[in-house]
Amino acid sequence: MFKRLNQAVNQVLREDFMMTRNRSLLLLAALLLIATPRSQAQSAGDEAAIIRAGIPKVLSLRERGEVVNRWLMERLETILPELMRREGFDMWIVDNREYNEDPVFFSLMPANTMAARRRTILVFHDPGPGQPIERMAVSRYGIGEYYRGMWNPEENPDQYQALAAVIEARDPQKIGINVSDTFAFGDGLTASSLESLKNALPRRYHDRLQGAERLAVGWLERRTSEEIEAYDGICRIAHSLIARAFSSAVIHPGVTRNTDVVWWFRQAFADLDLGTWFQPSVDIIREGGLDRNDPDANIIRQGDVLHCDIGIVYFGRCTDTQQMAYVLKAGETDVPDGLKTALANANRVQDIFMAEFVTGRSGNDILARSLAGCRQADLRASIYTHPVGFHGHAAGPTIGMWDKQEGVPGNGDYPLFEDTVYAIELNCTTGIPEWGGQDVTVGLEQQGIFTATGCRFADRRQTVYHLIR
Repeated sequence: MFKRLNQAVNQVLREDFMMTRNRSLLLLAALLLIATPRSQAQSAGDEAAIIRAGIPKVLSLRERGEVVNRWLMERLETILPELMRREGFDMWIVDNREYNEDPVFFSLMPANTMAARRRTILVFHDPGPGQPIERMAVSRYGIGEYYRGMWNPEENPDQYQALAAVIEARDPQKIGINVSDTFAFGDGLTASSLESLKNALPRRYHDRLQGAERLAVGWLERRTSEEIEAYDGICRIAHSLIARAFSSAVIHPGVTRNTDVVWWFRQAFADLDLGTWFQPSVDIIREGGLDRNDPDANIIRQGDVLHCDIGIVYFGRCTDTQQMAYVLKAGETDVPDGLKTALANANRVQDIFMAEFVTGRSGNDILARSLAGCRQADLRASIYTHPVGFHGHAAGPTIGMWDKQEGVPGNGDYPLFEDTVYAIELNCTTGIPEWGGQDVTVGLEQQGIFTATGCRFADRRQTVYHLIR
């Protein structure tokens, strides 16, 4: 019985998870499965089995590592040369100490890397147009096909002297080091490491050391075509997990608390060997508001609007997703019209915002144009979008913050580049007639992929509420 029901669930969820008929069939299968007697061993794995049946295929850790390493080699051979030449560096140094690694370090390393071993100094040298970038590691341990080892401690015990020898042999005119007042991603070189580098280098090279923040940010934000294609599937996993969480398979109105759903997410991530970069949240929006003095105020009830915020990590790439659900009252078959309008208004904000994504515009310019468009459309909007990638709040232009709707100095001045991915994060507030005009804020967050053809959603965006019966 258990096997047959899992097969039924798998078949149902090959269809669009937002279709009411499919969701009803899934709930029936899940309820039958719950009612079926099972051994203790089966019970322990049932929930994970159902979750796996309901989402796109998740690769094993080994399979993921193979994909990540393939992507890394492509990035090193294509993206890195382009960015070094765009920013005018003929050498880039990324200096890392064990457990105090530069923010770009792990993005430059194969999937089996857990830390910098003792001190790992990566050196990239551009011999000139038409020639491949030299990739070197001034460290005790080699890094396979990715970096050629350049230090033998038995011959030269001073690691920085070995680094200086690499530099002098190539005589670069502009050497990038990761120091920045603006971006944390370009500020990974510690003060002591910079001092050691300068002490080892002949003085004529000191003026050639220049901050490489735009190179570091560019490396982290740029996606290859394979990475962009994969982001649709990564987001589909996140969307499928939300669809299950926002269903009667997880939520029993009048019994389940929002914190129960939060920890359901955490357990689901663990069961699937998915990472997360922040604690998920599930918020309740209730007609008349929540009574903060009621210890049971966080029990999910009929008529509640739910909002979640989750971020999974798969293939070393992050997502950040917010969606909405409605808990049907007895006798209801659909969401009240006022709440439908609130979600539609948030979708209009998304459209206005993403239409302003133009190559070369700064984050602050995009923000100002978008908010002006929302005001013209009489939408009460707030925009606080950030890039996603190797990090959750990732490298690239910041486009507003919830408390900085006038713009973000520094990070918001960085321009928009193509082949980048963003968490299209925003909200819109609408008065709900059925709730006596009470304001409801719909917060949405979906990944947006920006290429030469414009900005599009990864997988899909939410346009209808998840319904919980």
